[in-house]
Amino acid sequence: MTTLQQAIEQVNDAGQKAFVPYIMAGDGGLATVKPTILQLQALGVTAIEVGIPFTDPVADGPTIEQAGERALAAGVNLRNVLAELASFREEITVPLVIMTYFNPVLAYGLEAFAQSCEAGGVKGLIVPDVPLEESAILREVLNPYGVAIVQLVSLTSPPERIARIAAASQGFVYAVTVNGITGARASFANDLDHHFAQLCEASAIPVLAGFGISTPAQVVSMGALANGVIVGSAIVTALHNGDSQTIEDLVAASR
Repeated sequence: MTTLQQAIEQVNDAGQKAFVPYIMAGDGGLATVKPTILQLQALGVTAIEVGIPFTDPVADGPTIEQAGERALAAGVNLRNVLAELASFREEITVPLVIMTYFNPVLAYGLEAFAQSCEAGGVKGLIVPDVPLEESAILREVLNPYGVAIVQLVSLTSPPERIARIAAASQGFVYAVTVNGITGARASFANDLDHHFAQLCEASAIPVLAGFGISTPAQVVSMGALANGVIVGSAIVTALHNGDSQTIEDLVAASR
């Protein structure tokens, strides 16, 4: 399987924008993980961000938080999600990116977690509550297993910090498009052009825009600023409602 960065660059080289849907693993029960991932990769997504339910999801808005609560109520956790991924590893054809918080990883054990990521086809890791200054511990353990550590850049990051984060990030740079938590937005700030131009100039790897992107029009407009987009709450809602058309329309907008 290609690396996370390679998958994004291949899509860009073909004249398209990367599209990375976020799912809450186990929203609807652990048995939904496999069909959801296979459904999304059949639509031609670039990679899939697999969220792990957690009791204190500080970066998540109401939609994703509620999805996590449903998954937790169904007994879903980091350990059984990774085991489930490993069970159909040979059918996974796109890079998977785990989005979790540090406490579950620490409780799992860093080395054991890294091994389970490799077994499950995981190519990237996003841990929002581990800042750049503390992220070396993740890179040291996960990189030997082919797992890229994706760093987030906020709108309030000064130029010198943007440069440091861009230099440290692997796979892609996650450019947060709003000040706040995840969730659909009707509009975005007017000065994003300058921020993204600065970020793309500083980064030697792809830059993806995420947080708040929820319509095909926003996929197009935000994708124009970056190498691709990440769509979370809108995908989570559509999956929960069995609304496959909305998902298809969002993916198609990146073409």
